[in-house]
Amino acid sequence: MDYEAVTDFEADDETLSALPQIGEGEVETTLRPRKLDEFIGQPRVREQLELVLESARRRGVPPDHVLFSGPPGLGKTSMAMIVAAELNAAIRITSGPALERAGDLAAMLSNLAPGDVLFIDEIHRIARPAEEMLYLAMEDFRVDVVVGKGPGATSIPLEIAPFTLVGATTRSGSLTGPLRDRFGFTGQMEFYTDSELDLVVRRAATILEIEIDRDGSAEIARRSRGTPRIANRLLRRVRDYAEVRADGHATRKVVRAALEVYDVDELGLDRLDRAVLTALVRSFGGGPVGVSTLAVAVGEEPTTVEEVCEPYLVRAGMLARTPRGRVATAAAWEHLGLPAPAGVTRGEQGGPNLFDQE
Repeated sequence: MDYEAVTDFEADDETLSALPQIGEGEVETTLRPRKLDEFIGQPRVREQLELVLESARRRGVPPDHVLFSGPPGLGKTSMAMIVAAELNAAIRITSGPALERAGDLAAMLSNLAPGDVLFIDEIHRIARPAEEMLYLAMEDFRVDVVVGKGPGATSIPLEIAPFTLVGATTRSGSLTGPLRDRFGFTGQMEFYTDSELDLVVRRAATILEIEIDRDGSAEIARRSRGTPRIANRLLRRVRDYAEVRADGHATRKVVRAALEVYDVDELGLDRLDRAVLTALVRSFGGGPVGVSTLAVAVGEEPTTVEEVCEPYLVRAGMLARTPRGRVATAAAWEHLGLPAPAGVTRGEQGGPNLFDQE
């Protein structure tokens, strides 16, 4: 059977996005680890969290409030659920954008039982009135409910059960100082190594009953941008290809052919990543160039280029952010098969140009 890429598959530009996609919830729930010893990667955070939880269990009190920070797709939500599982406690899940009013938060807090875990995803986006109420709840386990309006308004203190707040954020710098200081433990989630992602892929393949060999799982891991969510998504796309175009078994040859169909190259770059590099190198001589101009050149929004493409390109050493704009390194020129201009080495910027700079 010919395993070469076929053109009648439609590539998905969201395949390499670390953000959760519509319809992935059920699959992600299936793949989430249930206990701390099942969690792959993040050894430092796991060790620190284990000490926090074990100490609280021995003292018979809820642990300190916990904050997980780091890029999307690294397991912050899974860690929050593991905290509740390790404490044998119920978990209530919400998100920062959903808490627009202090009353919404007060209602949720008043329904917590002793020892429950409240998980707030994207906690940096919580509304200011709700955040100010959260300060008192985290420290003194009570909230002040305002009844009435104007001069006749009165504040009624409401005692709430001791609980543990688990927050997750992709932008820890956007958290206000008073909120950040109220967390007793902060776990900084790091990108995964290829060997850790290989374990993630093989574990997911076992759960989803996907036949894949060691070389195939290693190939997926190498192209997953250090992110488990992307690794699991690529595994499912490889499964689709293997079932339709192969014999159902994901060998390295099948994996390479499948990822070629979905526009994922050897370094884990997708169509948009390569479009950004190509525009930067071919149209702007390697930079520096402003992100808005670069976004127009590839037909995307500036926020998409800045938040989806740039983090990995910078981490891969192909793009640099400078005060004058974005610049391509020698590695970007080499990846596109083009000779780098004289004087440009890995990690250094290209020459000046006449385009706008940001």
